[in-house]
Amino acid sequence: MIAHLTGELIQKQPNSVIVETRGGVGYELTVPLSTFYELGEVGSEISLKAYTHVREDTLQLYGFYTEREKQIFLHLTSVTGIGPKLAITLLSGMSADEVVRAIRSSDLARLVAVPGVGRKTAERLVLELRDKVASILLGETAAVYGAESAIGSLQADVVSALINLGYQRGAAERAVGLTLKEAKDVDFQSALKTSLKRLAT
Repeated sequence: MIAHLTGELIQKQPNSVIVETRGGVGYELTVPLSTFYELGEVGSEISLKAYTHVREDTLQLYGFYTEREKQIFLHLTSVTGIGPKLAITLLSGMSADEVVRAIRSSDLARLVAVPGVGRKTAERLVLELRDKVASILLGETAAVYGAESAIGSLQADVVSALINLGYQRGAAERAVGLTLKEAKDVDFQSALKTSLKRLAT
């Protein structure tokens, strides 16, 4: 699974870029507009967080400028009826912070303003994600940014490890969330070990 790409930006257009890595391979990634606007000019070197979406008939790469964008994308695609395409549309019609704020405040009007998002879809987003996105950083202050960013990165790494071990994302997120809530000054191995114990009970 491709999780990160660094290379030369050889093609750039809204919602799609091609990155050529040092090995000479060009990867096409679908990106939200929030990422597109952060990229440099064609010919510059860029680094993108990546998500590999695999189906029976296709393998599609999605790229994100920040880890936070990627995590919000993964949260969005966990909602019933929301696939990668609609998640990208949401992150193109709203910034990552706006998506989180709209879900946390149950702002259905803001969500349905995005093309392709109907009222029922907006209601599912709020119902299924309001608690999950409560801990996602909104970036009010630099101090909060540093602390929460570190916790978010650790949480994402441990959840990913649990998924690779065969656990469902929802169960993994709950276990890791409880672990980090009880012991904030914990490293990756300790967090993984404690989370595994929670899942085994």
